[in-house]
Amino acid sequence: MAQQHQPAAGSTCPGCDEPLEPGDRFCGACGYDLSAVPVAAQDRPTVAIGTPVEWPAATGTDTTGTPTPTQRAADVPGTDSDGEELKPGTTSNTLGPGADAASGADAAGPARPAAGPGAAPGPAGSGAAAPSAVPPTTAPAAGQGHGCGPVVGGPAVPSAQLSGGHGDHERSADGAPPAGSAGTGEGTAQEAPAASGVRYDSPPSGDFELAAPAPDGPADPRAAAAAEPAAAPPGAKLCVACRAGRVDTDGYCENCGHAQPRERDHMEQELGSVAAVSDRGLRHHRNEDSFAVSSTALPDGSPAVVAVVCDGVSSATRPDEASAAAASAANERLLEVLPRGTHPQQAMHEAIVAASEAVNSLAEQSEHAPGDDPNRHQNAPACTIVGAVAAGGLLIVGWVGDSRAYWVPDDRSGPPARLTEDDSWAAQMVAAGLMNEAEAYADERAHAITGWLGADAYELEPHTAAFKPDRSGVVVVCTDGLWNYAEAAEEMARAIPADASERPLHSAQMLVGHALDGGGHDNVTVAVLPFAVPQQGAGSAYDMA
Repeated sequence: MAQQHQPAAGSTCPGCDEPLEPGDRFCGACGYDLSAVPVAAQDRPTVAIGTPVEWPAATGTDTTGTPTPTQRAADVPGTDSDGEELKPGTTSNTLGPGADAASGADAAGPARPAAGPGAAPGPAGSGAAAPSAVPPTTAPAAGQGHGCGPVVGGPAVPSAQLSGGHGDHERSADGAPPAGSAGTGEGTAQEAPAASGVRYDSPPSGDFELAAPAPDGPADPRAAAAAEPAAAPPGAKLCVACRAGRVDTDGYCENCGHAQPRERDHMEQELGSVAAVSDRGLRHHRNEDSFAVSSTALPDGSPAVVAVVCDGVSSATRPDEASAAAASAANERLLEVLPRGTHPQQAMHEAIVAASEAVNSLAEQSEHAPGDDPNRHQNAPACTIVGAVAAGGLLIVGWVGDSRAYWVPDDRSGPPARLTEDDSWAAQMVAAGLMNEAEAYADERAHAITGWLGADAYELEPHTAAFKPDRSGVVVVCTDGLWNYAEAAEEMARAIPADASERPLHSAQMLVGHALDGGGHDNVTVAVLPFAVPQQGAGSAYDMA
């Protein structure tokens, strides 16, 4: 019966590193079977390969006074690396020609001495011999990678390249290294063809040995696909994250899976001397604002520039659709009637009516999604609107709701002005003299609108105003997502760049950034419309309707 392995004092469990007590058969922490742990080999001094080992003579006597007999290495039974018993008399303390010595000898090395009578048979020049019963512990040879080369005591290695990691050794049929190798494993000489596809760079385990892949075999197509994603076809929308994958119809990248920003999350447009920017903001999950900018010509050939901004009412259904429909309808009506000679102020009034009809038509469509309760009340789509037209030396604005228009002169020594009055609870309180402006807008009901476009609006009352500025400047047409952070005209004048007339798109971008820096609690949309006045000036006029 084999003797059970007993843990030594101070040893630890190989499974969990817990301290063990002498006599333990199982770890008390993880239950590891300590009887399966092999006895640690005693440390032996390092000796140079090829140096004869002098076996120490026994000294002293045993308990009976008999001198202790001297045993030689060949007399001590042992096992090879596979656990098989070695035959007595089998010794090997040297490596064959071409082996790298621990002392740093040249790779060619001395000629291999004849193998002893117990040497294991192998092909000529293989350089593999049976190990001795007590093999010397040696440092890795120079240029030799760990885990490479033939396994001592294993099967004989054919005269071929030995597969392995960096530092694999290459041997010719006669055991000498190929030209240029110098024992480094980096030679450039032509290797002999492999006699077998089996790898010998690890000890035989008894399992089925897989053939090594052919060096010139076809590459794995999966590796190429993983290394470089497939290029998107021409004209396809690319992912904003990886810049390589194509965006699918569901809004996600086919390569990295990144969700793409929706088209309306951030929109910019510049058309001649007018520009607009709209952004979703930092708190809302979608952009419910919309805008339209365009230009046309009056019957006399003079230009007419248009900017329309709409803000969807979040408490209504489909507010994003309402704002888009209103902005598009108002812009189309202006482009239709202005070239026919309709007065710009009348054209603005007709544009707001057309926008209202477009929003009302959305309510006639089905508002209930499949599975919704058809008896549940839903507010009709609704939005606010504000527009500006620069034509014939006049500046026309029109609005319904709380979206605003501001005038900011190029010469900042002149006063800026707000050109619209809100349809809101706060504005009504101020107009009635019940609160001052600061008190009214500090109330939580301040932004409750009293006028809007939609099927459930009480009564449509479009507001229009005509101005004739006596100096050049810009008109800022915006939603409350911007003016919440620059409510007074003076604040808006400080927020817009001084060169707004020359760079309307840049100015619109800066104003949107101003709102986002302030918190971006709402969708932000702004259009910047420059208004030029000849140098001689023509006074000013003001007309309200």
